[in-house]
Amino acid sequence: QVRFVESGGGLVQPGGSLRLSCVVSGITFRLYTMGWYRQGPGKQREWVTEINSSGNIKYVDSVKGRFTISRDNAENTVYLQMDSLQPEDTAVYYCKVIGRSNWGQGTQVTVSS
Repeated sequence: QVRFVESGGGLVQPGGSLRLSCVVSGITFRLYTMGWYRQGPGKQREWVTEINSSGNIKYVDSVKGRFTISRDNAENTVYLQMDSLQPEDTAVYYCKVIGRSNWGQGTQVTVSS
């Protein structure tokens, strides 16, 4: 059973930064592509970014240049550094093992003045 412990969300003003963390258990973490998704109020869940086992990274266009995904295989942890946050980034953020169906509880990010 894949399990996630997501943390780091909160309330931040526009232009601010947050760093999300997700500790994963139940898999051989280093072998898997890890991703972050988000679901804003009244919106469908959307893919945001992913990093594969080789460190190759993809981002949705709306976060390019502002968000940075990284991973620490020794700690079974994936991170999402979010800079220059905007109100439209407000959402519940979820980490995910790409190709697996499990979802964690998510962490709320609210960008508001």
